[in-house]
This record gives sequence, structure tokens and C-alpha cells, in this order.
Amino acid sequence: MSQLRPALCLMVFLLLLTGGAYPLLTTLLGQWLFPQQAGGSLLMQKGEIRGSRLLGQAFSEEKYFHGRPSATAETPYNPLASGGSNLAVGNPALDKLFAERLLALCSENPDASGAAPVDLLTASASGLDNGISPEAARWQIPRVAKARQLPPEKVSELIAAYTRYPLFTFSGQPWVNLPELNLALDEMQAK
Repeated sequence: MSQLRPALCLMVFLLLLTGGAYPLLTTLLGQWLFPQQAGGSLLMQKGEIRGSRLLGQAFSEEKYFHGRPSATAETPYNPLASGGSNLAVGNPALDKLFAERLLALCSENPDASGAAPVDLLTASASGLDNGISPEAARWQIPRVAKARQLPPEKVSELIAAYTRYPLFTFSGQPWVNLPELNLALDEMQAK
């Protein structure tokens, strides 16, 4: 019995410390030091929330760059059901899915040159990727430029402006943030 009281006191103390004080402190510090990131990295346009820099969105109109396919449950880019398809590489259903995606990509981008980039065919593990490779963005330039009646060079410059590079070259590949790029296209066309 003499050991029970100190054990319970220590448990309550650690519960309050790790379950209350520490999360509260980190939340307050995050809000104070990084308010944009702690708030969800929201993209605003004309006072309206248009999305997040961190999450992919379903862009399907011709005038927008399209992202990686999303394998989330029920609807594409559903943040409440994040996850991949879990189809094995040797699964015939995956081969059929790739063939369907390739056919759709080629019909949406008839003026694109070269093979369709692999990241436009494959879904990510989360199904919520917000970016694609610069090559995948450049592959879509003819469709987007034509739909927006912009010179392809202008669209290419915008891709270059929204291409992000990893801090160290060995830690990742360059990528283009699609929500930011597509909003920039809207703003450029509005001017």
C-alpha cells in the first residue's frame, strides 16, 4: 500500500505533463512561431479559402494542371480516407487501371509529346499528393496553354516559378506544387 500512492501521484503528474501541458505548449509555440503552417497552409484567393498548399485537389478542367491519381476511398482526394489502393504489382487489376489511366491521359492531352510521365499514372501511398514532377507538368503544357489561350512559354515560366527543390539533392526530387500553380494561372489570366 505504501508504494501505491507514489505510483498514482507519478502517473497523474506524467498524465498532466505529457497529455496536457506538453501538447498545449507545442500548439501555442507552433501558432506563435509558424502561424501559416499551423493553420493548415491555406491558400486564399479574393478572401476565399481555395485549398491547402499541403494537400492535393481534384483538378479536372482542361485549363488546370492535373495531379497524380488519387486512390482514396469513395471520392478522389478525400482527406478523411487517405490511403493507397494496396494492389500488388502483379495484380491484373492494377495493369487494367494503368491502361485506363494512360488512355484517359492521352485523350486529355492529344498534343503532348513523348510518353506519359509515370507520376501521372501512379497514385501515391496517401492519395493526397499536392505535387507532380516538373516533367509531368511540362507534358501537360500544350493542353493548359491551349485551354487558357496563353503562349506555352508563359506557362513554362510559371512551372519554373512553382518548382520546389529539396534542401539537399540526395534527399529528394524537384516537384511542382499544383494547388499553388493552378491558382497562379487563375490570377495571371484574371490580369
